[in-house]
Amino acid sequence: MNASKTAPMSPDPTESDLLQPLREIYGDARHSLPRLEVVAGSEIPEPYRGLLVHDRDMTRTLEAHHGDAIRLRTWATGVQDGIYRRMVGLLLEHSGRPVEFGATRVHLDRFPEPWRGLILAGERPLGGILNAWGIAYRSSPSAFFRTDGDERIWGALSLKGPVTLYGRRNTLSDPQGNPLADILEILPPAISNDSTSPAIAR
Repeated sequence: MNASKTAPMSPDPTESDLLQPLREIYGDARHSLPRLEVVAGSEIPEPYRGLLVHDRDMTRTLEAHHGDAIRLRTWATGVQDGIYRRMVGLLLEHSGRPVEFGATRVHLDRFPEPWRGLILAGERPLGGILNAWGIAYRSSPSAFFRTDGDERIWGALSLKGPVTLYGRRNTLSDPQGNPLADILEILPPAISNDSTSPAIAR
């Protein structure tokens, strides 16, 4: 799968900046945040590089890669000051296999009805709603990273414990450059033919 042209990234993003969507949905100091190591897109191995290093939304990218529709599973949500925060998993429609963990901040005031209601219903990925309704937007990754995750991420991706994961911080904006959503996106390990692999909870 060939990666498309990547949008320019912000200089030297900090770990704190990257974790903002996750910090807000975790909500308090009882939940420590996972460590992220910022890496260049060229340092990410395949197949993760082709799935992350581009300027497309992840819903459409994952559907094309897996040849299946994507559905949404929501783990936690909250709305404050016009910002809708949620922690989600993207799952394959037919097998139910998780193909992404996401923490998202959505600027609800930039979505009129019926789109706002569709987003709050939590039944479809944000990218799927934007694409289905023909809403114009830009996808702009600001950083790529690797991480061992944490218990919440492992659970969402059906993992038994620590394993190297790759992800990105992405922003969806309208044509005028106003942010629509800030997203932390993490992929599960590539499926191995080795059924004894300890990383995947089977």
